[in-house]
Amino acid sequence: MDNYFPWIVLAILIVSLAGGGADTARRTKLLDRRIQRLEHKVDLLLANLGVEEPEDSGMAEIDELLLQGKKIQAIKLHRELTGSGLVEAKEAVERRMR
Repeated sequence: MDNYFPWIVLAILIVSLAGGGADTARRTKLLDRRIQRLEHKVDLLLANLGVEEPEDSGMAEIDELLLQGKKIQAIKLHRELTGSGLVEAKEAVERRMR
């Protein structure tokens, strides 16, 4: 029985950590959705009030990269400036290209 004790403790530890990881992922997903909803509401309020968000000086650099045909570098710079993910940065840069 003494030989199995460390293995039992290890198994319990692994199961508890695995369950905690799923809970953290679920909470993160919920927080991401909440942030997206709040950002959407702020965008609607700004649009309703006729207020435009001030342009970040780094965005001019992104526009310059796009004029040079350097889309990948523009996406990389957008990620550095905003901390956004790859998909979000790609979509934002492509919106600027229109």
